Amino acid sequence: MSKFNAFKMFAAVMAVCLTTGLAQADENLFGYIRGAETLPQGSWDLYQVLTSRTDKGKGTYSALDSKTEIEYGATNSLSISGALMMQSIYSSGITVDAYIPKDINSGMSPSGLEFSAKYNFLSPAKDDVGFSTYFALLHSWRDKHSGQDKDSTSAELEFILQKYFLEGELIWVLNTGMESTYAQRYYIPDLDPGFEWPTHPEMEIALNAGMGLSYRFMPNWFVGAELSYETEYETEVGQERWSTFAGPNLHYATAGWWTTLTWFPQIQGAPAYDGQQDANLHLIEKTKQEVRFKVGINF
Repeated sequence: MSKFNAFKMFAAVMAVCLTTGLAQADENLFGYIRGAETLPQGSWDLYQVLTSRTDKGKGTYSALDSKTEIEYGATNSLSISGALMMQSIYSSGITVDAYIPKDINSGMSPSGLEFSAKYNFLSPAKDDVGFSTYFALLHSWRDKHSGQDKDSTSAELEFILQKYFLEGELIWVLNTGMESTYAQRYYIPDLDPGFEWPTHPEMEIALNAGMGLSYRFMPNWFVGAELSYETEYETEVGQERWSTFAGPNLHYATAGWWTTLTWFPQIQGAPAYDGQQDANLHLIEKTKQEVRFKVGINF
């Protein structure tokens, strides 16, 4: 998908939200870090998330991920949700053994489904520190990095802490968790015989930790920053990769809807691939930077 088409999608989503006068419930103050709050019982939220991933240090690489999620407050402590994942990828002039086999220019199309639940044990608003657990199941049929066919099933478990300071003007959030994945690529007939493209099943375990701070600097407006570290272990090679991302975010909320924009550049990571210019970054499965735009409405 071209940058112009990506911008048109961004503008369309924004226009829908600006013209929707619905009452607000939960807010996502951060683009990547989760808060501990759950929806009130009986309420619904609709989220649209767009994530742009660009630049692998060689050639041209641009991916746009879409997540359309609906969430329901089953009780005051339990929220459940389902989501449709979509993606588009443009990659040219870059190949990486086992990850990016060839150039691709794929338009936006469905790529996966996700089901999740968040349970709140301690409320950030009522207790000294809020605490929640988050569990998700994700099945995808397109590879996030190459756009090629790949079946992948993941289970994610996360622990969330959240605390309010300065009578709610400053919010601190901490996430820690793990994700286990079972995946299998499919045979690509026209690859160079010397290119590595394994088609046997693989098991991966990823560990992650993240933190965010957000400050309300004027009515309805929050400015903040978030940090995320992730490492992955694979069946045959042990620790396969690690990366750290950090960046600022801006959040705006009204009585009917909210929106969050986060710029998330990679600070450091490893390993690098052969021929990569930025040796201190991991650009095999990650990119140099990500930008995430989120909108939420309540109905």
